[in-house]
Amino acid sequence: MPVQIRKLDSTDPDFRSQLSAVLAFEAAEDEAIDQAAARILADVKARGDSAVLEYTKRFDRLDATGIAALEIPRAELHAALEGLPPARRTALQTAADRVRAYHERQKQECGSDGFTYTEADGTVLGQKVTPVDRVGIYVPGGKAAYPSSVLMNAIPAKVAGVQEVIMVVPTPSGVKNELVLAAAAIAGVDRVFTIGGAQAVGALAFGTDTIPAVDKIVGPGNAYVAAAKRRVFGIVGIDMIAGPSEILVLCDGTTDPDWVAMDLFSQAEHDELAQSILICPDAGYIERVQASIDRQLESMPRKEVIRTSLTNRGALVKVRDMEEACDIANMIAAEHLEISADNPRQWADRIRHAGAMFLGRFSSESLGDYCAGPNHVLPTSRTARFSSPLGVYDFQKRSSIIHVSEAGAQTLGRIAAELAYGEGLQAHAASAEYRLK
Repeated sequence: MPVQIRKLDSTDPDFRSQLSAVLAFEAAEDEAIDQAAARILADVKARGDSAVLEYTKRFDRLDATGIAALEIPRAELHAALEGLPPARRTALQTAADRVRAYHERQKQECGSDGFTYTEADGTVLGQKVTPVDRVGIYVPGGKAAYPSSVLMNAIPAKVAGVQEVIMVVPTPSGVKNELVLAAAAIAGVDRVFTIGGAQAVGALAFGTDTIPAVDKIVGPGNAYVAAAKRRVFGIVGIDMIAGPSEILVLCDGTTDPDWVAMDLFSQAEHDELAQSILICPDAGYIERVQASIDRQLESMPRKEVIRTSLTNRGALVKVRDMEEACDIANMIAAEHLEISADNPRQWADRIRHAGAMFLGRFSSESLGDYCAGPNHVLPTSRTARFSSPLGVYDFQKRSSIIHVSEAGAQTLGRIAAELAYGEGLQAHAASAEYRLK
């Protein structure tokens, strides 16, 4: 049965409204979920370990005598690594090495060493960069187990210099994913607790007798986890509130249509709300991609999820030319942007908003998910207009350095006092004037 994916044409008078309808995603918070998360957080804040144990028993069917029984010893993490089949262990190690190398280079290039400079009168100004002390990473468990998320969240934290990384991962009915545990060993995670949900977020944010409070929480989770992260922001830092996964493919019609169809599938298979869009100036090529979608779908184990995603949120968009394709891409500001063209850099230069750009027909988005090196935690739902991929910089903070010389205080003190009087803040003015000769 053909996939009923929407086809749009940029020359249609109502194209913009049609595209807006495709992009529309109501991330409206479910009030029941938000209130449930709020109750759980309040309970964990008040009762600590006892509350976490009760929720873990209720939601994950784990009846532990104490939180200590839910902590996985580091020896077990390394045993999981040792027990992997050789090919899988090599793949995991290679991916980790590439992720680490990229983020080490990122640390060098993003001003992580701080700076100072001295003015003519001896005043020293600058910035000191220091890592966050302790970070919590949330890793999905149960059916959705993602070792790649462990690497992408823990490695940049360690590269940034975070002293302690604490991982929480739900293990419903006690079922542990050995690849996730192995990834924790490779990434240098310090402690792992088999807890999940809003209760895990609360434990990390507030701390309990057993689980220390962290300074920042990162990592994806379900709606309850997202609601809890939103509520604890301000008590701790968070990375982002992520929406459904997205891919936007800009293609000039020169790539094998089977490749592009499968790239669209690679996001659509995440869940029914994921979004996959192709933009191309070649109408005949769009038809070939449609035919490939219909032909290849039946071989996909998650074909019903893909079909629903493409039908409800997918689109094949015909445009006038690649210049217009880039303009539309900037408006969409997709999480993943593939530029599958003969001269991808030409078009990449025109892109201002994208979480990650994959240039050339051999750069499939799936490589970025696992092993290319750059982080796969990316802004979604058009937030790439103002935010960035998770990186080393997310695990650091910057302190301004102000060392005013006696001579500098004579100049700056008069300026500050004048402005303070203008604001009606007499003590501010006096504080500056006390330093004047």
